[in-house]
Amino acid sequence: MSLKGKTLFITGGSRGIGLAIALKAAAEGANIAIAAKTVEPHPKLEGTIHTAAAEIAKAGGRALPLAVDVRDDAAVQAALDETAEKFGGIDIVVNNASAIQLTSVAATEMRRYDLMQQINARGTFMVSKFAIPYLVRAENPHILMLSPPLDMTEKWFAPHTAYSMAKFGMSLVVLGLAGELRGKVAVNALWPRTTIATAAVRNLLGGDAMIRRSRKPEILAEAACRIFQKPKSFTGNFLIDDTFLAGEGISDFDQYRVDPSQPLQVDFFVPDESPPPNGVSLDAKLR
Repeated sequence: MSLKGKTLFITGGSRGIGLAIALKAAAEGANIAIAAKTVEPHPKLEGTIHTAAAEIAKAGGRALPLAVDVRDDAAVQAALDETAEKFGGIDIVVNNASAIQLTSVAATEMRRYDLMQQINARGTFMVSKFAIPYLVRAENPHILMLSPPLDMTEKWFAPHTAYSMAKFGMSLVVLGLAGELRGKVAVNALWPRTTIATAAVRNLLGGDAMIRRSRKPEILAEAACRIFQKPKSFTGNFLIDDTFLAGEGISDFDQYRVDPSQPLQVDFFVPDESPPPNGVSLDAKLR
C-alpha cells in the first residue's frame, strides 16, 4: 500500500513532529492539509503554515495551508470541509496539536489548565468527531493521536497533573473511538520512547543539552506512515515508536539520534513494562 494520492489532515503541522509526518507522506505523493495557528514567523518557533506548505511541495506532495485554532469549532469544521473539497476527501487525520506546561497543581493557573484541556483533549475529540463523516467514505481511513499509552500511575501525574490529564485525555479518545468506529476507521496512538528534538523540548525541557539527548522527529514520521499503510482493522493500539518499528523490520535506530555520543532521555509516560526492542540501547555510543 502507498500514500500516493491519499489526503492527510494534520493539526499542529507547521513544525516538529507534525511537519516530519507531513514531509514523509509528501515524499510518497500524498496531499497534506496543514492545520495550525502559526501564520507569521515566531521569534522562538521555527516555521509557519506557509513555510510548511513550501517544504511539502518540494518533497513531492500537494499542500493546503490552513490557519486553524483547534479550540474553534467553526474553524475546525471549515478547515475539514475545505480540505475535502480541494482534494476530494480525507483519508487520514493526525491529532498532533498539543499544549504543555509542567507545573504542580498549586502552581498551575486555571487559564493554562483550560488551554491544555481545550487543545489536547477537547481539540483531539472535536477534530476526530468532525472528520468522521469524511473518513467513513475513505477506502482505508485512519485517525492517529500523538498521545501516550494509558499507563495510569501516580508518577505520571504527581509532578504535572494538569498536563497529564490533558495528554491522557487524548488517549482516552483513542480508547473510545477505536471501539466506536471498529470496522470503519482505524484509530491508534503513537508515542516516542525518548524525547524528540522539537521546539517544545528545547524551550521547556532543557535547551540544546536535552536536544542532544533526543531522537529526531523522523522516527515518528516513519512509524506514522507505516501505521497509515496498515488495514483499518489495525486499530485500538497504543504504540511506542521503536517497538513498533522493530516489529516492522527496522533495526538501525542510531540513524534517529541527534547526537550518538549522548545517552537518550526517556520521555514521559513510557510504561516500565515496555523496554526498548532487543538490541536497542539508550546509552551513549562510544566513539
